[in-house]
Amino acid sequence: MHLTQHTDYALRMLIYLGANADRLVTIAEVSERFDVSRSHLMKVANQLVRDGFVEGLRGKGGGLRLARAPAQINIGKVVRCMERGMELVECFGGESHCLLTPNCKLKGVLGKALEAFLTTLDGYSLADLLDAPQRNLLQFASREAPIPI
Repeated sequence: MHLTQHTDYALRMLIYLGANADRLVTIAEVSERFDVSRSHLMKVANQLVRDGFVEGLRGKGGGLRLARAPAQINIGKVVRCMERGMELVECFGGESHCLLTPNCKLKGVLGKALEAFLTTLDGYSLADLLDAPQRNLLQFASREAPIPI
């Protein structure tokens, strides 16, 4: 399974917002801190707002903040919202042209693997990702160098 950059950036943005929960955070700040495209982060932030994970305040002095407590933000749900297609192989989609589809055992095995992956993510909240070292690393005052990807 490979998560898209969109999901990767969404999770990083949520972690950053959680580590800086005492203030509003700008997209420019997150972009600079993680050394990623501002325009890509705009799309990510818009989706996080639409899905109810983040609250966006417009205008001068505006920014982003978590829409709910980190313990109420489930990582599995975030991944499901951000990933548009969770099809691991062609036959997971609507049209399969594979010769093996009628009697294939692989689809079932991969389906169980995907279910296990998502079940594992469902066992974690954003709060679980925000320990003291993580918060210290992502505090506003220490923005000098980008975090390696």
